[in-house]
Amino acid sequence: MSRHLHLRFAVLTAVMAGAMLVPASAAVASGTTPAPSATATKAPTAADKAVARKKAEDAKAEAAKKARLADFAKARKAKAAADAAQKAPRGGVAAGEAPVANAGTGITTLAGSATGALLLAGAGTFVLRRRSAERRNG
Repeated sequence: MSRHLHLRFAVLTAVMAGAMLVPASAAVASGTTPAPSATATKAPTAADKAVARKKAEDAKAEAAKKARLADFAKARKAKAAADAAQKAPRGGVAAGEAPVANAGTGITTLAGSATGALLLAGAGTFVLRRRSAERRNG
């Protein structure tokens, strides 16, 4: 193999490795940060226990309030769904169907597919050029 082919092979390998690592690094970068750990502990005093008890009572009251609000919202949602079902038009055209907005754009998927296609095309071109060169020389 000539020096030129070694260089081409190294560049192609680097591009393929980069194409595989970019989506993986994006997935790793979107991870959450770890929570800080406690460094020192001390024995709780009576005041600390009272504060902790008050916080627990407040948290319990807050949870009960959230549960009541969730039940109320669920009831309103069920009533709204029942009202909408009575007023809903029949058929797709009468309903004024529109395409659903997608939460993500899919750019990463599209870029990965395009990169894969380009790598496959480049590898195919490399193999075909190499075979034709062997036929001329052999």
